[in-house]
Amino acid sequence: MEQTNATSDWDLFVGQLQNELESSRRNLKEINLLLEQSQIEMNRITQRNKQVAEQLQQILNTFDSAPREDIRSAYKDMLETQQRLLVMKGQLEKMQSDQSGLERYVALLEKINQMVVSGAVKGGKGRESTPTLEMLINAQESERQRLSRQMHDGPAQALSNFIVQVEIAARLLDLDPGRAKEELSALKTSAMGTFQKVRGFISDLRPMMLDDLGLVPTVKRYLDTFREQSGIETSLTVKGVEKRFENYLEVFIFRAIQELVGSCVRSNQDTPGKIQISVQVILEEHLVKVTVSDNGKGMDDSSLMDAEGIGLKLIKERIEMLGGDFDIDSAPGKGSRISLQVPVVEIAETS
Repeated sequence: MEQTNATSDWDLFVGQLQNELESSRRNLKEINLLLEQSQIEMNRITQRNKQVAEQLQQILNTFDSAPREDIRSAYKDMLETQQRLLVMKGQLEKMQSDQSGLERYVALLEKINQMVVSGAVKGGKGRESTPTLEMLINAQESERQRLSRQMHDGPAQALSNFIVQVEIAARLLDLDPGRAKEELSALKTSAMGTFQKVRGFISDLRPMMLDDLGLVPTVKRYLDTFREQSGIETSLTVKGVEKRFENYLEVFIFRAIQELVGSCVRSNQDTPGKIQISVQVILEEHLVKVTVSDNGKGMDDSSLMDAEGIGLKLIKERIEMLGGDFDIDSAPGKGSRISLQVPVVEIAETS
């Protein structure tokens, strides 16, 4: 009876996996089409903006003799096209962010589905792996939801405010040019702030430094940015010779460090300004060792694992898949120390 139930659960999971994969593929196809259409519209608006700018410059060259109505009309056209351009850029960035997340999600689902179909995770061993596969999918979906909320609450809201600011500046242009200039200056400041947030979201999705410079420089930059934004003191110690590893391994170790640093913050939310976080990376010939520790309130090991939910559990599962080790050393009043080590695969040199 238990065997029948296990088989039924496994078949149900496989069906859900394949349905989710097909649904995600359709969503990706739709967003690719929308991006293509939006890019065409973006190019059209950009060209229109260029033409309007040229017309405005011609009027400014003959400002003293140009009719007032022509000047007003040129500025109005310029504001309208720039507003449309700004809104379209925001939409494109949002869709590109969604596209990037969906592409990784689909790639993950395809890999899992391929393992299921090929029998790599089948029978008793496969059913034992079901919780891990569920955690992988849930973690991806949780990350997509988090980024979606951040985009909605941040850049999307800011773009709505931009439109209001532009409308105010347009109305003040004739009545009070000085005030209009102030509004446009404030708009520029807001736009720069939003641009930095978007860059932060893009970095969250995929730090470009990781591809270009590798693991250690990316970790250094991440901790510097984290310290600036959170005010929490962090330190990094690197031992061993810096080298490049296979892409999947660099991504995993970097994401693990992000999650472990986040774990330190979450478990000390009542006193975030008082904690210090230390990260140590040891690069050995055949191993990478990472230790993340804090001087916070700490808790017993099992409570920390339960409190952090899917994050630490998923890291532990992935490390075990890679043949590595994961260890938590935490006690009430003594902070926490989380360590991991994984076998490394260096990038093969090409002649």
